[in-house]
Amino acid sequence: MKITEQIKQPIAYEMELFEQKFLLSMSSKVALLNRITHYIVNRKGKQMRPMFVFLVAKMVDNGQVSERTYRGASVIELIHTATLVHDDVVDDSNRRRGFFSVNALWKNKIAVLIGDFLLSKGLLLSIDNNDFDLLKIISVAVREMSEGELLQIEKARQLDITEDIYYEIIRQKTATLIAACCSLGAASVKPNSEHVESMRKFGELIGMAFQIKDDLFDYGNEAIGKPTGIDIKEQKMTLPLIHVLNNCTKKEKSWLINSIKNHNKDKKRVKEVIAFVKDHNGLDYAIIKMKEFQAEALEILNTYPDSQYKTALELMVNYVIDRKK
Repeated sequence: MKITEQIKQPIAYEMELFEQKFLLSMSSKVALLNRITHYIVNRKGKQMRPMFVFLVAKMVDNGQVSERTYRGASVIELIHTATLVHDDVVDDSNRRRGFFSVNALWKNKIAVLIGDFLLSKGLLLSIDNNDFDLLKIISVAVREMSEGELLQIEKARQLDITEDIYYEIIRQKTATLIAACCSLGAASVKPNSEHVESMRKFGELIGMAFQIKDDLFDYGNEAIGKPTGIDIKEQKMTLPLIHVLNNCTKKEKSWLINSIKNHNKDKKRVKEVIAFVKDHNGLDYAIIKMKEFQAEALEILNTYPDSQYKTALELMVNYVIDRKK
């Protein structure tokens, strides 16, 4: 059995029901909107986010979920989908998960409006049901994600990024959404309990490890979703590169910065940068840091009694850093 199927097993019923509820939460009176939202739903990814919501809820409440749990999972998926649609417009990207993106098929104006529609649907789903605690969790995540993206853009222009700033960028950009999934799961069944914060921290740590793993793919040769060297071409400062930049000679540093700033479209030069980062332990250092975040996440899980949901979450933590794409 594939590891993602193993993780899904204890929440298979909930995930099936969630699919139906999620589709309903997207519905509209406008035929064009329904056509596009159906297109989006039929090309869904691994659905890690709702899986986190259900597994955490069941772990902290002895296998129970509530209607709030389904709403929390729907809200997170609506808002996450909205950010993806907007991201494709911002990045001028024509593909998403191997299919045409919304903006490629229906142009930017419609894609931006679809993103806005999904965002408002998510907010109203919470407001109409008085889930104000859940709404606060997700609203904080959206704010942080926007700030993280802008901080990354600002730093990419200057290339003056420290390890601490890098962690802040990935905490906001990537980890905050996974943290929101886990705290939503806990808040949906145990509102105002200590579980909400401990699960938020747990999700944040997984998110940090997840992003570092993504950074490492830029240096790998395995069959993954993006070609290697793409972060360098986009002048994105990732952990392996930052570590090497902060630990090499002045001459090497100016060569690296010059390569990223002025030669980032030169395939040969990008290959040289990748080789330099590998030779100067950039990848080894990033792997150590990734495993530290993983270990911290598992420590939090170990404070909970054993259950099939806890086991599935442990599998999820390990899958995040063992995945091949």
